[in-house]
Amino acid sequence: MCILTMSMGAYDEDEHERREAQASRVDADFDDERTIYHGKVEYDAGESAEELLSQFEEMKSD
Repeated sequence: MCILTMSMGAYDEDEHERREAQASRVDADFDDERTIYHGKVEYDAGESAEELLSQFEEMKSD
């Protein structure tokens, strides 16, 4: 059984060229309109820090 591996610093010219070509390509095929979302966001900050810490300690002990 033979396993070929590359070292961490190995240079792969084909991969470098593939990435260079991919990075130089411009994708202009996208929707230029902004999406507008309607709605509301609610935050529940009902529990105190002590209650949250006690819940955390309880969960850690399980």
